[in-house]
Amino acid sequence: MQPCRLPPKLQPGDLLCVISPSGGLQASEKFDAGLSIWKQRGYRVNLCEGFDAQWGYLAGRDDSRRAQLRHALADPECKAILCSRGGYGGTRLLEGWQWPALSAQRPPKWLIGFSDVTSLLWSLAKHGVSGVHAPVLTTLSDEPAGSRSRLFQWVEQHQITPIPGVGWAELGCGGKASGMLLPGNLCVATHLLGTAAEPDLTDVILAFEDVGEAPYRLDRMLTQWRAMGKLRTIKGIALGRFSGWEPSKPGPTLSVDEVMRDRLLDLGIPIVSELPFGHDGENAALPVGLPVHLDADAGKLSWGVFPSSYDSSLISSNDNG
Repeated sequence: MQPCRLPPKLQPGDLLCVISPSGGLQASEKFDAGLSIWKQRGYRVNLCEGFDAQWGYLAGRDDSRRAQLRHALADPECKAILCSRGGYGGTRLLEGWQWPALSAQRPPKWLIGFSDVTSLLWSLAKHGVSGVHAPVLTTLSDEPAGSRSRLFQWVEQHQITPIPGVGWAELGCGGKASGMLLPGNLCVATHLLGTAAEPDLTDVILAFEDVGEAPYRLDRMLTQWRAMGKLRTIKGIALGRFSGWEPSKPGPTLSVDEVMRDRLLDLGIPIVSELPFGHDGENAALPVGLPVHLDADAGKLSWGVFPSSYDSSLISSNDNG
């Protein structure tokens, strides 16, 4: 995978467009709180028509949700696209979808979200544009101050700091690896495999999180990746939080950790777990489709030295570690 193009830095006064590409808004308090955080930072916000629609578990029909995305991309004033929430439905928008062509006169826009928004982030990365795997509007107010600052530092300054985790060196998956980062929700990413939205997985660092998935379901997803040979070309794996699951009835099971070790240890590549991103806790912003370093000896995911073929004018970093 080649490095993605980085959108220009945001600055207060810029216009941001809000879309609901997946599930419908179920409560307004968290959404309003997320909007306030961006507005208090000095940004203008446009709520795209239909953002609060409801059609079953979706935020309106597919055509309506596509129209929101299309409007935000076409608006020359809009500099970033904020997703209201996750849920389900992003992959439906990709049927027959074409991202607009890029040019020097039409720089890319930020796309910010996580969970179900993985579908759009990965499709956009395949198109050559870096989005941000980061809190949606309904989760932003729950983030600690440091996590919010990290997001703003990235989109406003193109600077990002390392995040700590637990390296698997003692388990036989130590060492260091460099590659393009593809962060996302494991379930959503699994359902992109074999579709037109699947990005090039050659030499990438995969970063996964998930919520509400029983260990046997995580096992099934990772087994799908193995069966399709999709883990043979990657350089490393960064694991975030796998939360929100409790057994519904008595019976034998494996833990999430046991499943991860059983399905991943024999890959023999650097792996770092317990990184601070995902649902139900701190969700550190992660750039999509840009060079990272994964250190499974020190237990760290960082940004710093970029390939010589990469246009360094598109990005800077304050990571010296």
